[in-house]
Amino acid sequence: MAAHTLLVLAHPRTDSLTAQVAARLHARIEGEGGTVDVLDLYAEGFDPALRPEDEPDWENREKVYSPEVRAHMDRVLAADDIVVVFPVWWFTPPAILKGWIDRVWNYGFAYGRSRPRLAGKRLLWLALMGGTPEEIARLGMTDALGLMLVTGISEFCGLPDARLRVLHGTELSGVPVELRSGRVAELLDEAERTLTEELPGATATTATATATTTPSDASATPAATTTTENTKNTLNEEPAR
Repeated sequence: MAAHTLLVLAHPRTDSLTAQVAARLHARIEGEGGTVDVLDLYAEGFDPALRPEDEPDWENREKVYSPEVRAHMDRVLAADDIVVVFPVWWFTPPAILKGWIDRVWNYGFAYGRSRPRLAGKRLLWLALMGGTPEEIARLGMTDALGLMLVTGISEFCGLPDARLRVLHGTELSGVPVELRSGRVAELLDEAERTLTEELPGATATTATATATTTPSDASATPAATTTTENTKNTLNEEPAR
């Protein structure tokens, strides 16, 4: 059975570099025979605010969460691999992505069981940062993100096969206009290489997903229909704040 990937996108603009990266990975996986469920958090109107119906109940790990959250849980369970593509703002992922973790990766589902439900899945956090590798290293941003995303979330939820990779230099305002399309093309190529390096076999046959439900069809979202022709985009990606 072909590998199934949940591709999570967290950026409000469909013409952003982040969206273009997600589209390139989508095309690569499907081009190699895999299947992809594109979860564009902004396009789908996901509400990141945790409300009482989705608040963990520490005395009841079988709590039935809201229909929206349960639908997202099904999509997570259905995936062999999870790839999350996002920009870094204020040293952290966008609030909508943190809210997705708060609501969906919840007690009784992602953690709180002796046998983690998400065990066996592979997870790649792909972050876009505006600074150079040297600037990012000096600020300790990758270490901080790794502690949060790999240790604090992935490993805590029983996914030891998780890793964080960074695309540096995604702020294009300092790049001459005539050179920006070339720089975007370089970053898209780097993203594709990262997928191959960090999730080998993501486009080949893997173990069957643990869920029995069929993930929602997200092919109609803007991110899923974006193509690599958008490398001509000259809009700036937000810098790492």
